[in-house]
Amino acid sequence: MKPGKVYLIGAGPGDPGLLTIKGRDCLALADVIIYDYLANPVLLGYAKSDAERIYVGKTRGQHSVPQDEINQMLVDKAAAGLNVARLKGGDPYVFGRGGEEASLLHKQNIPFEVVPGVTAGFAAAAYAGIPLTHRDITTSLALLTGHERPERKLSSLDWEKLATGLGTLIFYMGMSNLKTISEKLIEHGRSADTPVAVVQWATLPRQKTLTGRLDEIAALVAAAKIEPPAVIIIGDVVRYREELRWYDNLPLFGRRFLITRPYAQAASFVALLQAQGAETICIPTIEIAPPTDWQPCDAALNQLWSYDGLILTSANAVDAFFERMNIMGLDLRALAGVEIIAVGPKTAKAIEKLGLKPDFVPDDYRAEGVVNELLSRGVSGKRYLYPRTEIARSLIPDSLTKSGAQVDAPIVYRTLAPEGKQEMIRHLLDADELDAICFSSSSTFDNLQAMFGAELQQLKKETAFFSIGPLTTETIRKQGFEVALEPEKSTLEDFSEAMVKYYQNP
Repeated sequence: MKPGKVYLIGAGPGDPGLLTIKGRDCLALADVIIYDYLANPVLLGYAKSDAERIYVGKTRGQHSVPQDEINQMLVDKAAAGLNVARLKGGDPYVFGRGGEEASLLHKQNIPFEVVPGVTAGFAAAAYAGIPLTHRDITTSLALLTGHERPERKLSSLDWEKLATGLGTLIFYMGMSNLKTISEKLIEHGRSADTPVAVVQWATLPRQKTLTGRLDEIAALVAAAKIEPPAVIIIGDVVRYREELRWYDNLPLFGRRFLITRPYAQAASFVALLQAQGAETICIPTIEIAPPTDWQPCDAALNQLWSYDGLILTSANAVDAFFERMNIMGLDLRALAGVEIIAVGPKTAKAIEKLGLKPDFVPDDYRAEGVVNELLSRGVSGKRYLYPRTEIARSLIPDSLTKSGAQVDAPIVYRTLAPEGKQEMIRHLLDADELDAICFSSSSTFDNLQAMFGAELQQLKKETAFFSIGPLTTETIRKQGFEVALEPEKSTLEDFSEAMVKYYQNP
């Protein structure tokens, strides 16, 4: 059997946006993903849905899977004809043991490819606001490991050259030896007041950066309880941090939010929040399912030509309706002469992706806005198709029918409460690890309430509730909860902007 190929992929330091394009593409080719503790699990979203995922994470002092077993796993999977992605934190060839894995693959005649990644030391410095070289300070740097083979410890390092011959020193895996590192450098000629930065969880919203003098940094780290994973940066370039820091100055830096939208719909909102420095945890409290009966929708599709207008109030409705059109053998020509009404810019954008332009989008992004706009134009004698969710309010069909229109409102999707999410949310609420829960619809709150019932009042503690708009807010308040934030307009962009203002002006 022809062997598969192994891709040794550098996953970068943690921020999923730092994965290279080539790394992403190789992940998409893999039949098996073997990934480490420091490889962001979000990156697994680039893999094929049926790809096998194997976690071999390692933490200091504890190996989930011994390195020899990992090596053999790579060989066995590839020998079986499978393409394997070995997803490693940082860069495979910078203290990542990628060289050992590649050597074994070579000996076993297994084809492999190395995809470089952003190494943690470079990323930690950039995200902490520290230029590793600067022509006014130093043009030299060294990457070192502070945790060699146990029997060698730090004895193999040339401390005299490190102390006086190089400008910037970057130590990986050196936290347990920080005191020794500091003492050795000072002993061999490095100034005791040399600035040092310790960057924990670099590039992630939980990033912490502690600075101090070389002679005090170990004590400061112990007092602050900074633990691995962390990178140690030693040198005068650390003095630039206060001037050049940008990441931990972002308005939502260090804030953690629970996003209750389904994964596919949460991506744009997550991106908006992460761009402001927030940490987002996506645990959907709703999932989208087809209707129990397509017959009413199919009957409407068979007579699309007879409708004056098509009313679409969500991206979910757009996706479900046009997918059903395709299944029924219809294309966009079937909508010739039908006015297309979109509620809100997100719905409009979903329609435009299909090659259509909505005829109008009301200024009020609610059912009320649609009704008011259509009534102002006159609806008597007209026929409208309103594909909707099972729990949609009856405002649109009731109001238009009362004014002389005919409205067909077939169900094209349902929102259900997903299983297996309760304990994950319970842990976050119990531990007070959330700044806020973001609700993008009434159903996202209703399902959370259904998960916990009266217990939710006790679980919530200091976690704020943020609502995307007045209808969601009303739903939350009816259950006796306070809503801390609601944007002026019910869009994700306005939602994220309102969150920034909320924390800037508490």
